[in-house]
Amino acid sequence: MSLSHFPGQGGLPLAVDRYGDPGAAPVLLLHGGGQTRHAWGATARMLGQRGYHAHSMDLRGHGDSGWSEDQAYRLSDFAGDVQAVMAQIGRPIALIGASLGGMAALLATAATPDSVRALILVDIAPTMPAEGAAQIQAFMASAPEGFATLEQAADAVAGYLPHRPRPSSPQGLMKNLRLRDGRLHWHWDPAFMAATRQDRSLAEESLVSAARSITTPTLLVRGEFSEIVGPDEQARFEALMPHGRTILAPGARHMVAGDQNTEFGAALLAYLAEMAPPWMSGPGA
Repeated sequence: MSLSHFPGQGGLPLAVDRYGDPGAAPVLLLHGGGQTRHAWGATARMLGQRGYHAHSMDLRGHGDSGWSEDQAYRLSDFAGDVQAVMAQIGRPIALIGASLGGMAALLATAATPDSVRALILVDIAPTMPAEGAAQIQAFMASAPEGFATLEQAADAVAGYLPHRPRPSSPQGLMKNLRLRDGRLHWHWDPAFMAATRQDRSLAEESLVSAARSITTPTLLVRGEFSEIVGPDEQARFEALMPHGRTILAPGARHMVAGDQNTEFGAALLAYLAEMAPPWMSGPGA
């Protein structure tokens, strides 16, 4: 694995971990809001071992990517970053996005027809229930003053994800935290949350329009107990994208890759082997 930085929309630096042979077919992985590129670490490593050149990117305002001085955190800004990175890594054979990353991938695919061979949306659809989004945003906004200790942050995560086994050590959480003013804060720009709330209604309109226009083979991975994608949202996705396919991740909530990592990885590999095997395309193809 190697860390690189690519200029995104407007030149904002974006941190990208790369796995696998640089000469292999590129795949771009995009995490959800409030996460970092490390959320895709296991999946990216697996893809690299299977013959792809996997790129896991920190979205703007997240992780080790730059923070926007003018608070440019509209969905179109995230999609613009995806397009900018796609142009630099060569034609990606697949875009894989969870939640916010999936929305950005959907818009980027619509804006650059035939740019990718497969689009994978992980627990995100063109429409979503307001109450589910509100639950996630409430957790993200619940610690504006940060945490005094790593254990406090671990307690917050355990309270939000009570179904997930608690790690024996909280040290892994440090990938999602940064020290600021003597306290630990989540690794994202606080301005991101306000901009996201303001952009939501316009974002859904653009997602529905994008979904209607896309002919790229698309897979929706839906968590069985997802707060964001239920049967109604799945039905809407299938109506908007009749060429798409849906698979259910049993027992998973919104964070599918974390809840059912092994099963998700197997399903992902099976779909890519069918729709976008690594020999099908290479950089610049």
